[in-house]
Amino acid sequence: MVDIGELMAILPHRYPFLMVDRLLELEPGVRGKGVKNVTVNEPQFLGHYPGRPLMPGVLILEAMAQVAGAVYLSLAGLEGRIPVLAGIDRARFRRPAVPGDQLIIEVELGRAKAGVAKASGRATVDGAMVAEAELIFASMAGEARKAEK
Repeated sequence: MVDIGELMAILPHRYPFLMVDRLLELEPGVRGKGVKNVTVNEPQFLGHYPGRPLMPGVLILEAMAQVAGAVYLSLAGLEGRIPVLAGIDRARFRRPAVPGDQLIIEVELGRAKAGVAKASGRATVDGAMVAEAELIFASMAGEARKAEK
């Protein structure tokens, strides 16, 4: 298991955009399983939607991308790089995620070479599919992370 402190050492994201609370599993360069606890205290629920809060699909995809980024950055030689989402294919949303849900995000890294990687991801709540997608991302130098230290 990778706790939030260790996860923040891998990913450059911070509040309010860190969408993963911990990694339950991390097989470096192969696959990962993360948790996102959806809480009503999150800023997106002020307007999405008042009286009927739904987690925006784009943020579910971002959580998938962050888990995929952690798997990718676990490859040797990529420490300190920043994963940048470059594309999303075959995204499908099957049911909403709402405050109180615990999203389980599973990703498998596909091809990874020349600074570009592909991953397939899925998010579930209580075993029911919420969303699935294929993600493409690139890595760039971690200048912003160097400034933070």
